[in-house]
Order: sequence, then C-alpha cells, then structure tokens
Amino acid sequence: MQKEISTYFNQISALVLRIPSENIEELVRIIFEAYKKGRRVFIFGNGGGSATSSHFVCDLSKGTATPGKPRLKALSLSDNVPLITAWANDTDYTNTFGEQLKNLVEEGDVVIGLSGSGMSPNVINAFRVANNVGAISVLLSGYRGGEAANVADKSIIVPSEDMQHIEDIHLMLCHIVFRMVRRRIRGYESYQE
Repeated sequence: MQKEISTYFNQISALVLRIPSENIEELVRIIFEAYKKGRRVFIFGNGGGSATSSHFVCDLSKGTATPGKPRLKALSLSDNVPLITAWANDTDYTNTFGEQLKNLVEEGDVVIGLSGSGMSPNVINAFRVANNVGAISVLLSGYRGGEAANVADKSIIVPSEDMQHIEDIHLMLCHIVFRMVRRRIRGYESYQE
C-alpha cells in the first residue's frame, strides 16, 4: 500500500517537471492583460474539469479581490446546471458551453476549457465560438491535446494518459496561475478610477 502511494506521488512529481513553465507564465500574462482591460475570463470543463473550473473561478474571483482595485471578472460555465441541461436536452450536449458563450463572450475575453483528452466536443465548439469573436482560447488538457489543441489559441498539455494524474495537475496549474495573477493584481498601480 505504501509503495502504491509513493509511486503515485513520484509519477505526479515527474509529470509536473515536464510542463513548460513558459506556458504557465503565458496563461498568467493572458489573464492579467484581460484583467487590466476589464475583460472577462470564462472557464469550463466536463466531470473533474467541471469541478476544477468552479474551483479556479472561485480562486480568481474571490482570491484576487484587493481593496482599492477592480475585481477580476471570472465565470464558470459549468455551474449553471439548468442552462447546461436545457441546451443538452433541446439541442445537443455539444452546445452546452458554446451556446452560453454566444450570450456573453466578447473580443478580448479569455476562454479556458479543461478537457483531459482534448476530445470533448462541447469544449471544442466553445473554442470555435470564442475564436469567432476574437476572444483568446486556452486549453488545459492531457494526452497530446486532442482536437481541442488544434482549435485553441494556446494550450497547456499534461503529458500523460492517466486521467487522475491529468486532473491533479490541472488543479495544481490553476493554483499556480491564481497565485501569480493575484500577486500581479496586488502590485498593479496603473488603474485609474
């Protein structure tokens, strides 16, 4: 049992070191630029990615709140269950995120989709909606990024085919990005009322 635990931790440690830090820094830059321009960040995913998107939005929305500074505008498209099920039931599950974005997304917004395999049709379709209006689309994935990596503007891919490893590292990435964005917001002095 202890060997199984150690093996799992060792595998995660090895994977984390294979994520290019410049990809993480680029996502931080993208989110911070959107913040400075008053743009919004939309995050979504299925299953574990859905839970991570809600967690990430909580951190970005509440955790970056700084007295005297504007708030970062972040929203999880995975949270509105009635709207998700309405689109899935009345049209198709592939529309659950893209149709939500059509009501909200604008040029310069950031759209972050989590898909362990990179093959989730509703994530891919949402990226297409984002790209059509000039939003920046970013994929967090595993495997080799799948079709979603071909559609998204930017990708951070966990080089693994183990879904639990991929989801663990996605949450770690979200925490790293949140902390770096928070530090930049706290140090940002250029905001004019």
